Amino acid sequence: MNDLYMNNPLIHRDRMLAKSDSEWVRSFACEDLKPLIVCRGPIRKEAMDVFEEMGISHFGILLSEKDSIVYANALAPELRQLTDSTRVHRVPDYTGASKEERVERINQITKIAHDNGYDSIFAGYGFMAEDEEFVSCIEKAGLKFIGPNSRTQADAGKKDEAKRTALQVGVSVTPGINNVTARTLVSKYGTREKIAALAKVHDLAVDATVLSDKNISLVDLADKILYASYEKGIDLYTIEELSAQVQVEVIAMFREYPQSRIRLKAIGGGGGKGQRILGASLLVLKNATDKQIEEAAVETPTLVREILNEVKANGIGDNKNVLVELNIEQTRHNEIQLLGNGEWCVSLGGRDCSLQMHEQKLLEISVTQESLALAIESAKKAGRKAEVKALESDLKVLKRMEEDSTKFGVAVGLDSASTFECIVDRDRYFFMEVNTRIQVEHRVSELCYSLKFTNPKDKKDYFVVESLVEAMALLARHKTRLPKPERIPRFGASAEARLNATDASLSPHAGGMIRYWSKPIEGEIRDDQGISLVNPDTGMFMRYKVAGAYDSNIALLLTKGANRLDSYLHLSKVLGKTMLRGVDLATNLEFHYGLVNWFIGQNVMAKPTTRFVVPYLTLMGLLKEEAAKIDTVYAFIQMKKAYARKMAEQFPDDPKVGKDMSAILDRKGTLVTRPMEKLLEDPHLLSGWLSLNRNNFSVEKGKIVLRDNPFVILADTYEYLNMSYDAKAPAAEVIWGHDNELLQKGIRFYSTLSEKFNLGMHEFDKLSIVLAHPKAQGGYTAEEWAQIQSAHVGFEAGLELLGILYILACNVNFWDFKIEDDLEVTIPNHLHDTDLQVRMKKILVPPPATKADEVVSICGGMYYGQEAPGLPQFVSEGMHFEKGQALYIIEVMKMFNTVRATFSGTIDKIIMQGADGSIVQKGQPLFKVTPDEKFVEVDPKEMEKEKREKTTEYLKAVL
Repeated sequence: MNDLYMNNPLIHRDRMLAKSDSEWVRSFACEDLKPLIVCRGPIRKEAMDVFEEMGISHFGILLSEKDSIVYANALAPELRQLTDSTRVHRVPDYTGASKEERVERINQITKIAHDNGYDSIFAGYGFMAEDEEFVSCIEKAGLKFIGPNSRTQADAGKKDEAKRTALQVGVSVTPGINNVTARTLVSKYGTREKIAALAKVHDLAVDATVLSDKNISLVDLADKILYASYEKGIDLYTIEELSAQVQVEVIAMFREYPQSRIRLKAIGGGGGKGQRILGASLLVLKNATDKQIEEAAVETPTLVREILNEVKANGIGDNKNVLVELNIEQTRHNEIQLLGNGEWCVSLGGRDCSLQMHEQKLLEISVTQESLALAIESAKKAGRKAEVKALESDLKVLKRMEEDSTKFGVAVGLDSASTFECIVDRDRYFFMEVNTRIQVEHRVSELCYSLKFTNPKDKKDYFVVESLVEAMALLARHKTRLPKPERIPRFGASAEARLNATDASLSPHAGGMIRYWSKPIEGEIRDDQGISLVNPDTGMFMRYKVAGAYDSNIALLLTKGANRLDSYLHLSKVLGKTMLRGVDLATNLEFHYGLVNWFIGQNVMAKPTTRFVVPYLTLMGLLKEEAAKIDTVYAFIQMKKAYARKMAEQFPDDPKVGKDMSAILDRKGTLVTRPMEKLLEDPHLLSGWLSLNRNNFSVEKGKIVLRDNPFVILADTYEYLNMSYDAKAPAAEVIWGHDNELLQKGIRFYSTLSEKFNLGMHEFDKLSIVLAHPKAQGGYTAEEWAQIQSAHVGFEAGLELLGILYILACNVNFWDFKIEDDLEVTIPNHLHDTDLQVRMKKILVPPPATKADEVVSICGGMYYGQEAPGLPQFVSEGMHFEKGQALYIIEVMKMFNTVRATFSGTIDKIIMQGADGSIVQKGQPLFKVTPDEKFVEVDPKEMEKEKREKTTEYLKAVL
C-alpha cells in the first residue's frame, strides 16, 4: 500500500517508551496495558495504530452486526488489519436502542473484558464515551477507563451539570434553563410536601436532612428526588408532561428574548445529535403577538420526542432533562482542547468549528496564540488596520478561553482528554458545554502542539507525545505520576475537512458503494477507518458500502502548514487531487473543495458564524439554477459567427482572414468549453473558481474586461479542476492531447514575452499595453513584431467566453456574499429566506423521479410511519393532507428527519407495508396519492429555446 497511508510521518512513529535509554522515561511504558476498543469510525483504526506503536500487543475491538453481517460489502475495514479473530468480539450493536439494551451492552462489555484478559476500555468519541453510567460500571468492574473518570463525567459531561460548574468557577454561560425536568416535577406536584412524599412512596434513596431542609428551593429539592429516581430506574413524569413544560419555558423565553430562536439540547447528546432549533418565524417580527409566539412553539413536543429518541434517552428511568437555551445567532463555535491528570490541566490551543450544518461540523481550523500573533504582524505590515483590530480581539478571547478552560478542568478533576466548547460573539465568549471525550477533530490540535513531559529532577530527561490517544493511554496507566507537560509548537496551522456521505445539499446519502479511492498525496492525513487498506492478497482496492447504519462520516482529511493560508492551500490540493468513484456514491468532497477555495480567494482569516453554511448552500443553488440556462456549445458557435462578421467587416477584400480565424477557433472548441461545462455542472466547483478569479475580470459599460491573461486563467482552471494532462489517465477526466498542445504553446508564448519585458505572468494589463504598440518593442524586428501581434490576437480569440462565468456570478449577486476588511462575513439578507433555502435545496438535489400520483422516499434509510411508539400513524388511506404536513420519518445515519408534504392531496393507498424501522431505498414508492392540483409537464423544446435565448443575453456582455 502507499507508504503515505501506512507510514505517514505526520501521524505514525515509534512510541515505545520501553526502548528509551532513560530509566525515568521507561517507567512510563504502557506495553502492559490491555485495552478493549468499544467504538467505531476513524478513531477505532487510529487507536489500533497508536496502541501498536506504543508496544501494546493485547488489544481487541467490538464488532457490531451492522458492521459485519447486516449489509453486503460493509464489513468493518479495520478487520483487514486486525486478522486475529480472538481479538474481535461480536455484539448486536455498540450501545443499544433502549435503557435495557444499554445496560445489557455495558454488562456484556465488562464480561468480554474479564473473559479475554483486557484491563481497560477505550470508547473513542462514541456515545458510550460520555455515558457516566457506563464509565462508572467500568470502574466498578475493576477496569481502567481510557478517558475522563465518572466524577468528571458527572460534573462536566452532562450539559446541565457542566453549566452549573462553569458558573461556580466564574465562566459565563449561554442564557437559558438547565433544570426543566425539575420544573416539570414542580408543575406536576406543586408543593414541597407532595414532592418530598415521592421519596417515601417510591422508596427513593434521598437523605432525610435534604427532605426536611426548608431552605432548599423547590426546584433543587425536585432535582434531588429526580436523581434518586434515575438511580432506581423509574419515571416520575411522562414524556408528554415534560414536553408540555418545555413548551411553557420556550414560550417564556420567546417573550424574554424577542426576535430570537431557542435551542433545545439533550444533556447527553454529542456530535450534533439531540439538538433542535425553533422560532425561525419570529426572527423578522419586532413585536410578535401571543398567537405568533404560541404558533412558533407549537412544534416543541414533537422536537422533544425527536431529541430523546435520537440520544436514546426515552426509556423508563432515563434522565430526560433537556436544556432550553437562547440560540445566539451571529456566533462562532470555538473550542479548547484540554488534557489533565486530575491535578493539573493544560490547554492545547483552540479550534474554530463554525462551519457546520445540522449541528454537524464540516471544516475545523486551528486557532493558536502563536498563529494569531503572526497574522497580526502580517496584517500590520500590509496596513490592514481593520483586520489587525479583529485579530487582536480574537487573540484576547482565545487567551481568556484557555485560562478559563484550564480552571474548569481542575475544578472537575479532569484526568484525560476533553474539549471546552464555547460560542464566541465578537469580543466575548459564552461557555456552551464540555465534551468529556476525545473529539473527532482532535488531530487539528495535535498538529499544532506536541506535549513534552520532563523529569522534575532532570530537565534534560524527557519524552515527547504527539498523539492525544497516546496521552490518554499514558494517563490511564500512570495518572498522577505524569508531570504537567509543556506544550511545544509543532506546525503553524492545521485544517480538517470531514468527508461525509452527503449529497450536494449536504443531506445524508446512504447506500453508496466506494469502488476506488486515489492514494494519499504528500502532506495528506487520511483517517478513513481503513477503507484505503488494500486486499492483502491481491493488493487491489476493496469495495466498501457506505451503509448509513451509523453517522455519515467516511473519513477525516487533514493538512498542516506554516500559517493558515498555507494549510488551506494544501487542503485545497488534497481535495482537488482526491478521486472517489463508486455506485450511487455521494460525498461532500466538491462542497469542501469549493468552500476552501472560496476562502482562499478572499481571506482565510475570516470569521464565519454558525449561520454561514445554509445561506452559502442557497447561493450554490442560485448558481446552479442560473448555470442550467447556459449552453456552452451554442455560445461557442454564436461566438464563431460573431468573429466571422467582425473579420468580414475589417477585411472585406481578404476572405482568407475569416477562414483562418474560423480554423483557429475550431481548434479551441473543446479547449474552452470542456472546463466551462464542468464548472457549470457543479456549483461548488464554480464557487471556488469564481472566488479565485474574482479580480481577473470586471464589467465596464456592460462589457467583460479581462484583468489577467486568459491563457493563464485557462491553464489554472485545468489545474483547479484536476484536468491537467496525463497520458495514463482516462481521456474523459483530463485535458485532451491536442488541446494541451495548444494550451502549452500559448503558455510558452506568453512566458517568453513576459520574460522579455520583465513582467510576471499575471501582469496582463502591462503586457497588453506593450503589445498594442504599433512600433516593434523589445528589440524585435517590424516583421517579428507583426507576427507576435498576430499570434497574440489568435491566442486570445475565443477565450473571452470565460467571461460568461463572471457574468453569471454577477446575475445571482454572488459577489455580495463576501468577507469584509474586519474579517466579518456579509451574507445578503435574501439568502436567509427559508422558502428560498428550501427551493434551492431542491435545485441542488432534485427530488427522486416519481409519478404524479406517488409519494416516494426522499432518501435511503429506516422508515417510520409514526412519531413515536403508541402514537397515531401520520397518514391513513382516504386522508387528506396539506402542504407542509408530516407524512413519515426517515432515519438516516442516526439522524431522524421528518418528511413533510410538498403539495396538498389525498392518500389513496399506503404502499409501504413494512413495520417501523424497515429499510427503504431512495425513490421507493410509499403512498399512492391524488394531488389537489395537476402537475403540468414542461415542453423540452421550449426549455431549449429559453436556454439559447438566455445564452444570447450573456453573449452581449462578452462579444
